[in-house]
Amino acid sequence: MTEQGAGRPKRGAGRSLWQKIVDVSLTDVTTLVKGIDEDSIEALEQVLLEADFGVDVTMELVDELERAAQRGKVKSESDLREFLAGRIRAVFDEAGGAENLQPAISFEPAAGPRVVLLLGVNGTGKTTPAAKLVNLAVTRGQSVVLAATDTFRSGAQEQLRVWSDRLGAAFVGGQAGADPAAVAFDAASSAVSRGVDVLIVDTAGRLHTQRGLMEELRKIDRVVGRIIPGAPHERLLVVDATAGQNVIHQAREFGEALPLTGIVLSKFDSSARGGTAVAIARDFHVPVIWLGIGEQAEDLEPFDADVYVEKLLG
Repeated sequence: MTEQGAGRPKRGAGRSLWQKIVDVSLTDVTTLVKGIDEDSIEALEQVLLEADFGVDVTMELVDELERAAQRGKVKSESDLREFLAGRIRAVFDEAGGAENLQPAISFEPAAGPRVVLLLGVNGTGKTTPAAKLVNLAVTRGQSVVLAATDTFRSGAQEQLRVWSDRLGAAFVGGQAGADPAAVAFDAASSAVSRGVDVLIVDTAGRLHTQRGLMEELRKIDRVVGRIIPGAPHERLLVVDATAGQNVIHQAREFGEALPLTGIVLSKFDSSARGGTAVAIARDFHVPVIWLGIGEQAEDLEPFDADVYVEKLLG
């Protein structure tokens, strides 16, 4: 390792998470050998909290790092990086992500159409992930019905209709102000009669504190399950990667309304704070399945813990 600070960019905006961690944890080449001082510990906690790791994950990581350094297991910058990478991967492993990822990624055939229900608050950009999932299925040669159950927001149905036409999916919507569950019923019935492979149901954005609208989600869920046994096969919560700790509150409230199978982390390309996925996995044991990395239909990538850690600590 080089002399302290040699070759490192100056502190300031635009610095990566890893650069900030190195700054506060390795202020001197011998810091980790002697043991991390209290000021560095507090600064490291602040860096992780600002990166949206959440209080619980932050405290655990820092405590484990302190113990590892005291035992002489972390003595260099490479040791520190390996330690953090290993602990972050362990969080995702403990969330049970590996076995939960495969169904959503592959859209494996089920007894009838495979149903994906998209949930989320206003402003998370659910429409784009819906289009991206349609594109993914279509490019794999699967037939798709896209259902727009948001019958209240101006332009919501038309936006999804345009995406359906562009991507080659069938579209089911409803009249303005119609019962969203009735639209879901029509969409599920259409998917069965057409014999399609995948039904993607987009729901209206809602605040996680709106109890009436949360009950509406449960109704949509029940209706789809009556038409297609076992559906929805996936209940994906779309969250905004730039929303910080609000994401944790959203995951908690939506998870209480319906059992979630995965998270879609949208706007990941525009967020410099990457700890959200770690906090969700640790607190709720719900895997992050998709990352939204742009506005185009192709800008959706399966979540990979190793790739995520490389980006986070790159």
